[in-house]
Amino acid sequence: MASIEELRDARLNKINKLKEGGMNPYPVSVLRDYSIKEIKDSFDKIVIISEEKNISIAGRVIVVRGQGAILFIVLQDGDERFQAVLKKDTLEEKLFDLFVDTIDNGDFISVTGSLFTTQRGEQSILIKDWQMATKALLPLPDKWHGLQDIEETYRKRYLDILMDKDVYNRFVFRSKIIKFIREFFDNKNFLEVETPVLQNQAGGAMAKTFNTHHNDYDLNMVLRISLELEHKTLMVGGYERLYEIGKNFRNEGSDPTHLQEFSLLEWYAAYQTLETNMKWTEDLLKSIAADVMEKTIFKVYDNDGNGVDVDLSLEWSRITFGELLKKDANINIETITLEEARIEALKWGVKEEEVKKLGKGNLLDKIYKKSSRGKIINPTFVTDFPGDLKPLAQQNENGTAKVCQLIIAGAEITNQYAELVNPIIQRELLVSQSKAKEGGDEEAMELNEDFIIAMEHGMPPMTGFGMGIDRIVAIFTEQKNLRDVIFFPIMKPKELK
Repeated sequence: MASIEELRDARLNKINKLKEGGMNPYPVSVLRDYSIKEIKDSFDKIVIISEEKNISIAGRVIVVRGQGAILFIVLQDGDERFQAVLKKDTLEEKLFDLFVDTIDNGDFISVTGSLFTTQRGEQSILIKDWQMATKALLPLPDKWHGLQDIEETYRKRYLDILMDKDVYNRFVFRSKIIKFIREFFDNKNFLEVETPVLQNQAGGAMAKTFNTHHNDYDLNMVLRISLELEHKTLMVGGYERLYEIGKNFRNEGSDPTHLQEFSLLEWYAAYQTLETNMKWTEDLLKSIAADVMEKTIFKVYDNDGNGVDVDLSLEWSRITFGELLKKDANINIETITLEEARIEALKWGVKEEEVKKLGKGNLLDKIYKKSSRGKIINPTFVTDFPGDLKPLAQQNENGTAKVCQLIIAGAEITNQYAELVNPIIQRELLVSQSKAKEGGDEEAMELNEDFIIAMEHGMPPMTGFGMGIDRIVAIFTEQKNLRDVIFFPIMKPKELK
């Protein structure tokens, strides 16, 4: 079998043959009257047109079969395929021979001719002229097996999309889901905004940062971990409802349900409550299921690749964080001390070096994730998390916060707050967070003075929401790994493996 280098050299030689035959292997433009989809959708109409005047279509050569005086070529345009027939007696001999001598799978060509239906009922175009559009130098994967190496599907996503129609359609669904989300909020009179990715100081979430440097200002900066602070600051300016779909970066571990670079939807609405927030969440996701995916039951996978059927049409239940810890770990979150939380965390398998650094809220959250979250299958709103875990939310008198998370198949899908707008309490909470960070809790927040100053100018009462786009697309397209819904997931270079 020829090596890739030998195949490439052979194709380079065919470029010379094309030039010798008077054909440009990389023309600026080619003839194309209809897309393949248009041909297939309106074949009966266009076939009449082509009988009076030849029509041109273009696409990538996927298959060439036959020999001698007749060849059958499969052209692909997007996710549509169409047959072209090349006969020696209907084409100038020079053009026929040039096709035979130079065309390979992967090439883009334009063909001109008339439409017809073969004896086997195959809609086709009879080629009367052809033109090279792009000469491919490397072959496509085997048409029956595609890319077999999982890593190669991520490194060469373009081939994965080209050879697998399901993969192609998966990313079409991603686009449709995002479009639907935008329409959902646009119809509720939200304003779409854009906020900076490069920031002086991270905030809005508990996460480790990616750090960089601004050379012109000689300033250390970070990539954002959340959209929250900028959105809430904009609410001071008088916007009543706003949302953003943007990239966020958290320098943490990766697994099938976590990525360091991910797309996040956040929105904020003045004068609305957490109750309304939960209702809109349920309406949004149920509508995507029914209107975009056209079904309500989805196979959802955990980190180990185990799938479970989830029915989004069922009633979405609610339970408090405290009730779950009491039931599954026999912990009373209102009375437990920091030292007791450390002991319990060790029992649940949290690493000792983490236990020493984390505050009580983070410790309880670690226990919750190990004891309770994985047991939640159908959509469930978990409410009232520990207050020091949610320093940007309204605080309850019992030490919890007015927040909720939507959990589906053991995974966190949303974070939703009754937002804290009291600058005095906010300062106290962020000062406490800063002390925890100084004590070694790398995920604790820092005090952001600019944010506090904005709050002191007055923020309206509001509710807010955050949801990972990649995770929700993985649920709706029934994928085991978030990388399978990302065009270009981060990969370690082969030479560093």
